[in-house]
Amino acid sequence: MGRTEGRATAVDGVLDVPVIDITDWHTGTDGHRAALATAVDRAARTVGFLQLRGHGIPEATAHAFADALDAFFALPLEDKKQLRPPSPDINRGYTPPRTEKLSLSLGVPTAAEDLFEAFNVGSEASAYPGLGLPEALYPANIWPSVPGFRQAVEEWCARAGGLARQLTGIFAQALGLEEGYFVPFTDHSLDVLRMNHYPLPERETVLDRDQMGMGAHTDYGIVTVLWADRVPGLQILDTRGDWHDVLPEPGCLLVNLGDLLARWTNGRWLSTMHRVLPPTDDAGRVVRRRSAAYFHDGNWDAEISCLPGCVPAGTEPLYPPTTVGRHLSEKLAGSRAGRLNENAPREAARLRSAHDD
Repeated sequence: MGRTEGRATAVDGVLDVPVIDITDWHTGTDGHRAALATAVDRAARTVGFLQLRGHGIPEATAHAFADALDAFFALPLEDKKQLRPPSPDINRGYTPPRTEKLSLSLGVPTAAEDLFEAFNVGSEASAYPGLGLPEALYPANIWPSVPGFRQAVEEWCARAGGLARQLTGIFAQALGLEEGYFVPFTDHSLDVLRMNHYPLPERETVLDRDQMGMGAHTDYGIVTVLWADRVPGLQILDTRGDWHDVLPEPGCLLVNLGDLLARWTNGRWLSTMHRVLPPTDDAGRVVRRRSAAYFHDGNWDAEISCLPGCVPAGTEPLYPPTTVGRHLSEKLAGSRAGRLNENAPREAARLRSAHDD
């Protein structure tokens, strides 16, 4: 993997994030399903991102969800701060601007904090009675008293979560596995929805050259389903060290793969480095941007070791086995708690090389 690990492949300087339509996944012929799985495998090997059409989430659901985000983030800052979790180790509630550095999750220090504000909800232990799940990893959600917010967010979580589970079935076929292969690893998955807002600055018009809307990082888990405004900001790193803008196509959701799927596939599939620049318009003025990332991360106690067929004969796996809970805790300790992730030397090396380029 070396220097280009976690980077997408551009052709003649152009990075293509393919549009893949999954409308007929359940009803299509075997040939159609095989062709779709092949397209997903190609995107996973070369880009680590795809544009998803035919995802089945109604437009009305998306509009209601966007309205809920607007209503929450329009609250006064002091009101939002009352919804912060009691500890940064608890991945729930409100995160004010300039309080996270996502590059720390890769073991790379940076001078400036990220500009975004966020609100997180996720899987609760109470949703899985009898399993004795650790409250520290499946904490209770924190809900604002914004009319309609919880209903709209829970509906989006249900839709995005169902889509993520459908995708793992497609991934299994693309990897030559039974469609239900990933179910035992994800039947009490540590899923989190992170709603992000890049607000307009109150005074500053010129940003520090190192200031990030959201710092360079890879996603931590299995797969991310991303809803976002069609506003520039999201960028993907390629093998030459160049950053490429990515905008969601109308009617599509962006999907990208996470670190755990890269580990599972022994690096065959990419968990691609990406970042968000402070969003600006054509004149360079800072503009508002919203996004919402649904992270489907797997069961806390699931062991992640190389999948059958992903280690070439006569070689050893690139990554040692780990558990979902251990991996996520190390990553979150960096981004949310501000502690350098000392267990990410490979990620640190590839991000430093990206900065050097």
